[in-house]
Amino acid sequence: MNNKLTLLFFVLLMQFSCKDDNDVRLADNLRDAKKKELIFKTINKGWNFIDTPINTTSEATMKTWPEWRAFMEELSVKPKKTITAFQKKAKALSTKVMALNNNIPTQFDNPQIRSRIATLITQVRMLDLYINLDKVSDKKVTERLAEINLELVSLQRQMDKIVEKSKIPMEVGESELLMMLDTTRAIQAGNPGMPGSKTMPVNPKMPGNQVIPGNPGGAATSPKNPNEARVE
Repeated sequence: MNNKLTLLFFVLLMQFSCKDDNDVRLADNLRDAKKKELIFKTINKGWNFIDTPINTTSEATMKTWPEWRAFMEELSVKPKKTITAFQKKAKALSTKVMALNNNIPTQFDNPQIRSRIATLITQVRMLDLYINLDKVSDKKVTERLAEINLELVSLQRQMDKIVEKSKIPMEVGESELLMMLDTTRAIQAGNPGMPGSKTMPVNPKMPGNQVIPGNPGGAATSPKNPNEARVE
């Protein structure tokens, strides 16, 4: 009888223990779900890219630079419903932004544009990294979103600056001056000395003598003595 009571006690104890464990597990799951929901809401609120051209230069470039157009179009489609959708979008953006190094229009293929593209690539890839971590930091993700927008504006402004600068006409006479400078440099590169000038050697053993240009044979002549009698 005592053995049965003891066994019944242990069974009841195990049931209560299992119930407590289940309650703890359910509470943890509920807390994690609420945390993920809060993270999703924060990221969803901050996921707003500048996905349209900010100037006419950027808009025109979308027609001639396929990679730029594809990246901007990818930015314009916002994920919905789950954090997984945002994670997939970040991977797609990372792929599209890397392609910006390809087929850059000749007008924009310079260090200023390439450096801005490199910075934009870094920010997008960091976004992809942070949002795909096991424990997503909504703060780091939203910071990257803001940085990407800043780099988008910087890149488009630099593109517009290059175009506007190319439209500025040269001042009167500037083209002629540049042509003269180029001609002068070409002459100096071909003949370092002054045209028509000759350097006459000096005999170190005869410091008093000079070689006079135009003297046949280059013979040395000595200065005349003023006291010497002149023969008519």
